[in-house]
Amino acid sequence: MEQTQARANIYALLSRTLLQELDAATLQIIKNDANIMEFLPTFKEWKALSEFSDAALLEEHINPDFVNLSLLHLIPYETFYTREDQMIETGGANPVTDMYSAYDFMVDYEVSRTISADHIGVEYEFMHHLAKAELKARQEGDTNAINELQTVQKEFLNKHLLVWAPMYLINMKYEARTPLYYDVADMALEFILSDNEYLTKELLA
Repeated sequence: MEQTQARANIYALLSRTLLQELDAATLQIIKNDANIMEFLPTFKEWKALSEFSDAALLEEHINPDFVNLSLLHLIPYETFYTREDQMIETGGANPVTDMYSAYDFMVDYEVSRTISADHIGVEYEFMHHLAKAELKARQEGDTNAINELQTVQKEFLNKHLLVWAPMYLINMKYEARTPLYYDVADMALEFILSDNEYLTKELLA
């Protein structure tokens, strides 16, 4: 159960950092959580953390880097990578919408400020949603639901995130101007690879 909770927490963190600019509260959570900082070794050693206020870090470094990576230079949408014409599918034909609907996951476009359901941050949020549902099934001792939810998580990773996210995240790591997004890109890539291995072993057990 602890493993499932930890997985849900990591997906939540990655979704938050990939989806929107950081606010002061989220930056404080990241900086003050030793477990999170262990995943972000370059950020942890960043001299600017002790040299600038949180407001200056956000306004002058971190959030401009997010805008550069997510809005200006890179395109964080699955269909851009998987469609031959590199167009983002913003309608109901988007390949992720059926799975979202089947598991009662709604994209709040106003909050997320994304133009399509296949934004990388939304896809990580969906994995968080599924992991939380698995945690509930574990608390209730529902082995059928656990198996179904793990199967869906593995399917979503293999049909969606693992198909395109590595390309985006490698580019993100290369383009990052701050240690935070360099480490987030690295963590986000390593985690979906390791989580896929974990789910494969769980389903074979």
